[in-house]
Amino acid sequence: MTAVPLSSDRSFGLDDLKTLTESGMQRVNQVITENLASDVVLINQLSQHIIFSGGKRLRPVLVLLSAKACGYSGDDDALLAAVIEFIHTATLLHDDVVDDSEVRRGQKTASSIWGNEAAVLVGDYLYSRAFQMMVRARSMRIMALLANATNTIAQGEVLQLLNIRDADTTEEKYHAVIYGKTACLFEAAARIGAILGDSDPQLEQTMADFGKHLGTAFQLVDDALDYTASSEELGKNIGDDLAEGKPTLPLIYAMQHGNDDQKIFIRNAIKQGGLEHIDAITTIIRDTDALRYTMQQARNESELAKSAIGPLPSSEYKQALMFLADYAVERNF
Repeated sequence: MTAVPLSSDRSFGLDDLKTLTESGMQRVNQVITENLASDVVLINQLSQHIIFSGGKRLRPVLVLLSAKACGYSGDDDALLAAVIEFIHTATLLHDDVVDDSEVRRGQKTASSIWGNEAAVLVGDYLYSRAFQMMVRARSMRIMALLANATNTIAQGEVLQLLNIRDADTTEEKYHAVIYGKTACLFEAAARIGAILGDSDPQLEQTMADFGKHLGTAFQLVDDALDYTASSEELGKNIGDDLAEGKPTLPLIYAMQHGNDDQKIFIRNAIKQGGLEHIDAITTIIRDTDALRYTMQQARNESELAKSAIGPLPSSEYKQALMFLADYAVERNF
């Protein structure tokens, strides 16, 4: 499929995104279904529970859009989009065990239903299946890219673990965590599209930069929503980050800019974890403009993402990527 030129008087919305990616995502879902099959019943039950639990599927969508925006017309985009989703799903299974989470995407986590042992092992299964699948793309560059991205994700998760209940965590450490745990997989997804399209090194880096900034914006908004959205909107318990003692940007900024009493209160909350003082913490975050600051950081990243793909030829796929950058910061879940 070739890029479709845009008329200058046409805006782009969520319905347009769904229409544009519908056939591609049908191919992705077919690949996912085919490769989830296992003779082990528990693997089928648990992996399908989380794969088909209503996630946004932004990462596989990013692979499809990036590939089409870079002129790719083959079938490996669906295969590699599914690989990206398997890697992401494996990290979610492991995260829920580490965080002892009971709710994700509005329903019980796999670990709370089948136990931590099963969740970890099926996460390992999805990782290994992803690497089996990526071999079929016959690209050493893509294999190296995904191997490095998977390693970076693991490092990001370990960094986050080290930061838990550390009230001295800095913004720099926080950004290292969110690059590892979130942005690097967005970066890999967008770069894959450019590689599939046989793009020159400059365009490939352009797409990678877009993905990195998009993923960063997405995570910043997630961390802000942890103190503003409802549980129903967010699909998990409000204040989960605080309960786990995770010093995300709203907490870090509030502690740096609050008065002495507020700083001490937040420091103790990070060190102790729990939700006993969630209302007071939320008030401090609001009074210190920590949410405004976090959202401004997210908007900056969104603008950097859109700026990065300026050189791309005009097409519906480019406009869809631009829309994703806006959607990342305008959503409420």
